[in-house]
Amino acid sequence: MGKKQASSHAKATAGASVSEDDIAPAEGRQLILDTAARLFREEGYASISLRDIAAECGVTTGSIYHHFGSREEIVTEVLRIGVVRVAEEVRRAVMSLDPASDTRTILHAAIHAHLHALLKLQDYTSANVRIFGQVPASIREKQIVARDAYESYWHTLLQRCAARGEFNPARDLRLTRLFLITALNGSLEWYRPRSTSIQMLSHELTELFLDGLTRRG
Repeated sequence: MGKKQASSHAKATAGASVSEDDIAPAEGRQLILDTAARLFREEGYASISLRDIAAECGVTTGSIYHHFGSREEIVTEVLRIGVVRVAEEVRRAVMSLDPASDTRTILHAAIHAHLHALLKLQDYTSANVRIFGQVPASIREKQIVARDAYESYWHTLLQRCAARGEFNPARDLRLTRLFLITALNGSLEWYRPRSTSIQMLSHELTELFLDGLTRRG
């Protein structure tokens, strides 16, 4: 936490509102987004107002309008971040691989990157998963492009692996993609850092996805 944010937090704790001058523009915007993501994740969309977000940030409601025009604008950006940051990390991880990498290496890199981003940005990603169905249709429609692009990327990645002849050709790659992404996103509910590392979790899930539970000879 920066000095200005620490000062703002101290004032909020003392019961005093914080003026816009107390928070640098970039810090203020990030503070609002981080706070909103956490509140939406914990309480849902309908339960959280601009006043709630401002109070939790320790700023006045009027200060919010220096950064966002409405609660809808805030939740739109929270949902966008929850998808785009994960997609960017997965793409970077796969692009960094040797083009000749085998299917197991490719999928492990993608799965690890997805889990790492998912759990690192937990408030944003969890809010995205939990409140997507609660927000107005107009807001959901704005997220469709980013969601579809990420799902298409995974579909292309699975097709790339299938082309190597390492997948059962009878498998439906659309169902495969839905199954895998849903399983990975489910880790938001049950993953605990003390139980295992993200690296180990990624390895185990990759092995489970590719080999299943069947004992091989």
